[in-house]
Amino acid sequence: MSGSSPFGMRVVHLDLKGAPPKVSYLSEIFPLFHALGANALLIEYEDMFPYEGHLKLLRAKHAYSPSEIREILYLARQSELEVIPLVQTFGHMEFVLKHNTFAHLREVALFPNTLNPHEAESLVLVGSMVDQVMELHRGARWLHIGCDEVYYLGEGEASRQWLQQEHNSKAKLCLSHVRAVASHVLARHPATTPLVWDDMLRDMPEDLLEESGLPHLVEPVLWDYGADLDVHGKVLLMEKFQKCGFPRLWAASAFKGATGAHQALTPVEHHLQNHLQWLRAARAGPAGVLQGIVLTGWQRYDHFAVLCELLPVGIPSLAVCLQSLLQGGFSEEVKDRVECCLGVASLDIANFTCREGAGSFPGSDILALVTQVSLHLRSSVEALLDGNRYVTGWFSPYHRRRKVVHPVMVQHIQPEVLSLLARWGALVQELEAALKRIFYPDAVEEWLEENVHPSLQRLQGLAQDLSEAAAPPAPPASPTTRQGP
Repeated sequence: MSGSSPFGMRVVHLDLKGAPPKVSYLSEIFPLFHALGANALLIEYEDMFPYEGHLKLLRAKHAYSPSEIREILYLARQSELEVIPLVQTFGHMEFVLKHNTFAHLREVALFPNTLNPHEAESLVLVGSMVDQVMELHRGARWLHIGCDEVYYLGEGEASRQWLQQEHNSKAKLCLSHVRAVASHVLARHPATTPLVWDDMLRDMPEDLLEESGLPHLVEPVLWDYGADLDVHGKVLLMEKFQKCGFPRLWAASAFKGATGAHQALTPVEHHLQNHLQWLRAARAGPAGVLQGIVLTGWQRYDHFAVLCELLPVGIPSLAVCLQSLLQGGFSEEVKDRVECCLGVASLDIANFTCREGAGSFPGSDILALVTQVSLHLRSSVEALLDGNRYVTGWFSPYHRRRKVVHPVMVQHIQPEVLSLLARWGALVQELEAALKRIFYPDAVEEWLEENVHPSLQRLQGLAQDLSEAAAPPAPPASPTTRQGP
């Protein structure tokens, strides 16, 4: 460990396409980001940006207003965090192409993820998106234009016809669109440099990349979120991009949101290893070529996926990773600094389950409550339903359907059911209140419906069936006296 960071820019990614925080929460965590070693933000607005005019339909229900965007930028400046906006312009266009108004611009008619690069209207669309975002981010030194995971490129009818022509290829098709978008950015906003994810470029031949002119237009962001990142392979990739003429490159790691689409708790050790590998790659690679590193924190795998770890849940991982980058590795000094910043008595990298409380950082109450739910709610309900001998032996699904139970068994089963209901009901109520302080109602509803309601409903169903089965039988109806002759 050298004790210093090879990354001049340490950029925290805010993925707003799932559980976007209220501005009030951002005001609390930006100073923490700065204290931990961040000096920039990559803000992926997606449908949280207040698009206007014909793009207004892209807005989410709780999209930030223009004044809130300005407040976010002000808060970032106050914490010495440079803002880099991100606008998807090729792949991951679901939030745009899901709308009927823009569905005709899909590369493949059935799939809303990839833009058709052959339609002139496609470039007009992303150009308008870029311009509206840049209008509220004047002076931004960089704009990330996405361009990762452009699935099904070349499979649309127009692309198939184009690919039948001699010398055409999917790589050239991709490069052509990226070059067009980057050229628009530079023409309209000459002080801003476009960034692109590298995955669509990394396997292209060197001569093709060089001839495309793209190295003079964009800076690639090399992303890899694995704990077992191939350091030598990354060095070779950096050297390849440098040979093609890209003067500057970026790295991208992950502090959360990269270990499972339905992940609820962040495996800190995995993400720490990812960052330590990136440190090794940066030191072994060409000197001075890496501008910085983006610590991605994905909130969904794509626009239609479920939520993964909420931002407050991932903050201990972010803290460990940022401090390790800043200090050039992980050490007792890093551990002490993280514990101090987060208000954590004892940090357990291998199993961060808040043994001595979740800490005192903004949102730490959510981490503590989510940990309880994730580790114990489902297992406690399953233990009762599938492991309690009185339930399995005397109040099985057979008995429940027929509302039959031995009265003695009610005394064995009901106290535990009611105790569990009371325990989890109180905790979930506390969690819901904590979530509502930070997130908008639709995100709270989604997280609870995915992570809490299935187990809670099973428990409530058992309580209801038991109550009905234990109820005394209704007295027989008295015979009706016939009136009249």
